[in-house]
Amino acid sequence: MSAFPEVHFAGTDATKRPLVLLHGGNAANWMWEPQLSAFGDRTVLTPDLPGFGERVGEDWPGLDAVADDVVARVSGHGVAGPFDLVGLSLGALTALRVLARHPDRVGSALLTSAPLVPAGVGLRLYCKMQLALLRTRWFWRAQASVFGLPEDSRARYVEHGLSVRRETESAMVAEVCAGGVPAEARRYRGPLLAIAGEKDSAAVRRSLSDIARVAPQTCSRVAPGMHHIWNVEDAELFNGVLRTWLEGAVDPRLVG
Repeated sequence: MSAFPEVHFAGTDATKRPLVLLHGGNAANWMWEPQLSAFGDRTVLTPDLPGFGERVGEDWPGLDAVADDVVARVSGHGVAGPFDLVGLSLGALTALRVLARHPDRVGSALLTSAPLVPAGVGLRLYCKMQLALLRTRWFWRAQASVFGLPEDSRARYVEHGLSVRRETESAMVAEVCAGGVPAEARRYRGPLLAIAGEKDSAAVRRSLSDIARVAPQTCSRVAPGMHHIWNVEDAELFNGVLRTWLEGAVDPRLVG
């Protein structure tokens, strides 16, 4: 699988904050490719999280350490001030830890498809099955279908899923299954939009209220007709929602 750039210095407007996009689990920074052409007026950073993408050989150090790693990598690319932060699924969990540990670095945040409800018996059994089938191509193909990914995106998703180390998957899944919103996230007082896909899991939809309890300024919305990885499923909708949010409003196509 070819490397995908981590930094995209395409920004044509120096007055706009850099945009940092955090990918989901069992994916990598390439999942943000549909967003790049829509945000050519900004510098966009798409870091790989430890254990994924170009960093697949690294250990998963835990969400707190991953959040610190994100801020360190962004700073290492010359971004000293606040940035706009977007996270999907595992990226949303990481983004919450960034808000908790580095609230002064985030100008605005958009979190989507965040699984924050502690896992029940059904999800824990599913996670065990996922670990057992980690090296089976048909499992990742089935996952891509469940997530509603377009045909031209599925091969990449499958190949990357097969590349993830068992140790990474096990450590990451255990932390996700524990659930919870870090109480320190209340330190972040800036704009926060939390979204779940209409066809996402019930646990993800219930997680919207968990975010709002800790950060009362949260705008909670549902993306009609969307599954989990909807930035790829419907890039036009996602890009429009994100553009509207960065301009200070909530896209009216989202359901309150």
